[in-house]
Amino acid sequence: MTAASQAASQAASQAVEPALAADGLGVRYGSFVALKDVSLRVRPNSVHAIIGPNGAGKTTLFHALTGRVRAASGRITLGGRDITRTPDDDRVRLGLARSFQVTSLFATLSVRENLRLAAQGRTPWGALAPWRRVPERDATLDTADALLERLDLAGVAGRPAGELSHGQQRRLEVGMAMAARPRVILLDEPTSGMGTDDLGAMTDLIRDLGRDHTVLFIEHNMGIVMNISDTVTVMRAGQVLVEGRPAEVRDDPEVRRAYLGNMITGDLR
Repeated sequence: MTAASQAASQAASQAVEPALAADGLGVRYGSFVALKDVSLRVRPNSVHAIIGPNGAGKTTLFHALTGRVRAASGRITLGGRDITRTPDDDRVRLGLARSFQVTSLFATLSVRENLRLAAQGRTPWGALAPWRRVPERDATLDTADALLERLDLAGVAGRPAGELSHGQQRRLEVGMAMAARPRVILLDEPTSGMGTDDLGAMTDLIRDLGRDHTVLFIEHNMGIVMNISDTVTVMRAGQVLVEGRPAEVRDDPEVRRAYLGNMITGDLR
């Protein structure tokens, strides 16, 4: 690709309205500055990773984006709409969904019923009446069945969610976020605690989400980050250190010094 075509491609990318954006975002806990002047652009239908050492501010950034904590400064937009002061539950209705590090499911209900309830909760009325009688062929059941196939959980659809393996539970939790048909899905360490057998399925799922969602995820597994991300943002001490394509981030000397330490090149590919 020539320099001219690269410049044109970059200009076109910048012209696209971000699915989710932060400008000059700051968060304080008393006198402690958790985030300082953080700016972020998450392109529509992309897979965007946030990485950094413990204490870098990754989870605080997620809290601010989803409304769990209030930003002390800066601006947050969702599809161009200012949501900086929007309550967290309203952000969900506007199309922002999140999964957490700790799995949160209805353990005694079946996998299918967990997904149906998540789909039913898309509307305020559905959320307020989760136990209402459901028609045999309700649209929420169609949503649940489609997600079971996509999550590779159709074989355990009737089992209580609490009986699933840890990896299956994490995929189910992502599916519950998907059931609300959000514009943007935030995943907080989706592969945390997984064994080798489950990593592949979750990695494939995150990559596949980019087809019809925008994904922003925190992850410590560098192999996954480098293989499936379109963009990587590296954070340090509550600020953005570097942002770029995986290969650019992997080879950045400042990133190696500040975060990746003495990891050899082969570990990052």
